[in-house]
Amino acid sequence: MLIKIENITKDYVDNELVTPALRGVSFEIKEGAFIAVMGSSGSGKSTLMHIIGFLDHLTSGSYFFDGEDASHFDDDKLAEIRNQKVGFIFQSYNLLPRISVLDNVLLPTIYTPNLDKKETEDRARQLLDKVGLSHRIKHHSNQLSGGEQQRVAVVRALINQPRLILADEPTGNLDSKSGQEVMEIIQDLNEEGHTILMVTHEKYVAECAGRILVLKDGQVLSDNRVANRHIAKDGLEK
Repeated sequence: MLIKIENITKDYVDNELVTPALRGVSFEIKEGAFIAVMGSSGSGKSTLMHIIGFLDHLTSGSYFFDGEDASHFDDDKLAEIRNQKVGFIFQSYNLLPRISVLDNVLLPTIYTPNLDKKETEDRARQLLDKVGLSHRIKHHSNQLSGGEQQRVAVVRALINQPRLILADEPTGNLDSKSGQEVMEIIQDLNEEGHTILMVTHEKYVAECAGRILVLKDGQVLSDNRVANRHIAKDGLEK
């Protein structure tokens, strides 16, 4: 079991005002799973992703990552896991605009010790070729379309060969065609064995996953397998 969440809560405190974001959430994620998390604004889905990605701390409950209790991780351990075991794909891409596509992809490796620079760069080039961007490798990211930028973000998330990929609204800023292309890539990654947790508000995107977790008011409303998964390459319609 890669992830085990047990009765976690998260409260945001502002002076004496306490706002609960998660209220006793429990579930497990097996290695190689593809899970979509849905819910209306304020349901807690982004908070849940931030906790799973070690970007925020839970208030109570337990979070086990790869068999280890995350509450025992110090700051150095958390930084190591975020950099080497978790890959992030953000809705807004979060690329640096004035450096090349290749250098954007290689950014997470700056803090990874004992890497073979040539081997890592070769892997970056191979991944960029795989997503159809080998011809854009020297371009600055602000010279790319939205779909191309998101594909760069996917490759950046993969460069350190993480155990878990977190995708936050990966098609949210894209047109239908670019969104379909990105979902094809994400589905292919899952078929290759990558574990993926994706937050989305789009039902047709969520149905590309094998399982849909729905949150409401900080609690799990439903947790169901997808009987008929959408295959992105067959076309997705809004």
